[in-house]
Amino acid sequence: MQRRLETISSRHLLRHLAPLAHGAAPWIERDGHKLLNLSSNNYLGLADHPHMQEAAIAAIRAYGCGTGASRLITGTTPLHIQTEQRLAAFKKSERALLFTSGYHANMGVISSFVGHGDVVLSDELNHASIIDGCRLSGAERRIYPHNNTAALAQQLEELARAGHTGTRLVVTDSVFSMDGDLAPLAEIAALCRKYDALLVVDEAHATGCLGPGGRGLVAQLGLETEITASISTLSKAFGTIGAFVACDSLVQEFLLNVARPFIFTTALPPADLAASLAALDILEADPELPTRLQHKAAFFRAGLQKLGFQTMASETQIVPLLIGDTTRTLAMAERLRAYGVYAVAIRPPTVPEGATRLRFSIMASHTEDDLAFALEGIARAGRELDMID
Repeated sequence: MQRRLETISSRHLLRHLAPLAHGAAPWIERDGHKLLNLSSNNYLGLADHPHMQEAAIAAIRAYGCGTGASRLITGTTPLHIQTEQRLAAFKKSERALLFTSGYHANMGVISSFVGHGDVVLSDELNHASIIDGCRLSGAERRIYPHNNTAALAQQLEELARAGHTGTRLVVTDSVFSMDGDLAPLAEIAALCRKYDALLVVDEAHATGCLGPGGRGLVAQLGLETEITASISTLSKAFGTIGAFVACDSLVQEFLLNVARPFIFTTALPPADLAASLAALDILEADPELPTRLQHKAAFFRAGLQKLGFQTMASETQIVPLLIGDTTRTLAMAERLRAYGVYAVAIRPPTVPEGATRLRFSIMASHTEDDLAFALEGIARAGRELDMID
């Protein structure tokens, strides 16, 4: 362990915990310094919303702090059923099934859909939970280059020509968590139709942020009937914790009976469910909230590009500033903290070697003045480190 840690440290990849009292707020304090928070996934700014706090407190008083068991034992409360029904209606799907985290959901769905003798085809930049779900499944894994539908088509064609008789599953993020770009879902769905493949879409960074009323990229493209299952988290735009799978009734019943991360995990606590329902109330009462979020992200992204920074293919609330060199990225993050901006350096293995970056996360609770302040600090730090003119 010590040798491995020393190797990690020598490559400037050692990580440490940084306790923050209010890590989801637009402004935070660290070591006595006030910092603009551009690293939280609290995209809609709901994590500390008073209505959600009140709902959580009321649920604790009514149901207690924990469920005490998995869903199939004694862990299902009326709040679980109500939350699943509301989420299914929100996603316009027949059913929804709660999981304790997005990681659990991806592991459970993928390993339930495919196994030995099957093939799973996965985008090379998919989230670690998707990668681990593919590994856990025991299916043959085929990785296609990022957003390259021609390569995906070639791999599916090869399977068809080889007479592959097992299940074929294509899995992709809809919004990629480190690049902020979008998957070509319409083209992927058409390929899945052509080659009779299941399609799973992880909407963790899209639900609440894109599409009509925040229903995600799948809804934005009108592909709801093309998807075998879509996975969303409650821990980002909804500001709580947990995840859910939107699907038809057959898939829901199947997962309930075979998905090990669902079967063998204690159910989500009532307070979290009540807060999630309150978040859904807020979003449905203000369906333009995701649009305002994207306008702020576009303002910030355009500001970075005007300064001469590389924001990759981002077109969402996730805005990377690509630097490439780990040492220079860490130096930039440190300089920004000195200027009142908190942006975490993202290093391998989270991103590929040579693709180290700052990952800015815009929240609906950021003001334009906040973002202008950040751009001023970024410009100053970039010039001092000879990253821009």
